[in-house]
Amino acid sequence: MTPQPSQPSPSSGKPRILSGVQPSGILHLGNFFGAIRQHIALQDEGECFFFIADYHALTTVQDPAKLRDLVHGVALDYLALGLDPRKTAFFRQSDVPEVTELAWILSTVTGMGLLERAHSYKDKLARGISANAGLFIYPVLMAADILIYKSNVVPVGQDQVQHIEMTRDMAGYFNQTWKKVFPLPEARLDKAPVVPGTDGKKMSKSYGNTIDIFAEGAELKSSVMRVVTDSTPVADPKDPDKDNVFALYSLFASPEERAALAERYRAGGLGYGDAKKMLIAKIDEAFAPARARRRALEKEPDAVEAALRQGAQRANAVANQTMREVRAEVGLKS
Repeated sequence: MTPQPSQPSPSSGKPRILSGVQPSGILHLGNFFGAIRQHIALQDEGECFFFIADYHALTTVQDPAKLRDLVHGVALDYLALGLDPRKTAFFRQSDVPEVTELAWILSTVTGMGLLERAHSYKDKLARGISANAGLFIYPVLMAADILIYKSNVVPVGQDQVQHIEMTRDMAGYFNQTWKKVFPLPEARLDKAPVVPGTDGKKMSKSYGNTIDIFAEGAELKSSVMRVVTDSTPVADPKDPDKDNVFALYSLFASPEERAALAERYRAGGLGYGDAKKMLIAKIDEAFAPARARRRALEKEPDAVEAALRQGAQRANAVANQTMREVRAEVGLKS
């Protein structure tokens, strides 16, 4: 897909940026470096709509109490890490139910072949996840999430680029069938680092190899001490470029700190246990302020809920306007 210049949203003159996070588990370092850090930075670049994708989570989380807890946990995490609800519309996906109406309308002009080619669906089947209809039509709901706010920019990882291409296709199908209502959104590929999990694979809840963002104390130590290393003796030189502990440390370290640790690796005499202790210290240092904010927010559930309601009001104002336009164009009562 060839990126095109972002078109400003009509209300603010800035590009409208849309992203969502699934509350399918506790957020981890891979989520932070792969998405959350970028989301926080984007607040000053455009008109941001960031949502907690609880509709999407229903394909895998079907315990009501657990889903509510996970949604609340994601809200706490984002607010503690620096998301500002005064700058950004931050809301639950389900607080804008019109998105499911738009998903249905988009599904009436979307071919089965397009959905059958979705890499994410094939990947989930390969991992043994039940092939329910929700997983199959996931890209349609994702397209509705993006298009209902007439989003210009969608920050994603490489594995999600196909979904943005599919969204552009669905917007095109709608615009050709009825009237040109939707702008074609662009994927924004940030240069997010690959975050290794404790087993050396890409960190992912699916692999059970995560280090949680807000883990501390014994929990954090247990996670870090599970990080896989080779069997090089303490006294021998080690290759920092092939070590998972060094890769994780590098995410937090300054260039000078990274170079100093690399030198110690190559000189020999540094054990992986000591390197893991250095990593724990870096994680503690990086997230200590956010941990304090999160503990304070935990005591103010009404404030968290108020932030989500405020975001939902802003999101609904845009979504309702879009749906009035869509209903009029397709012939439904608007």
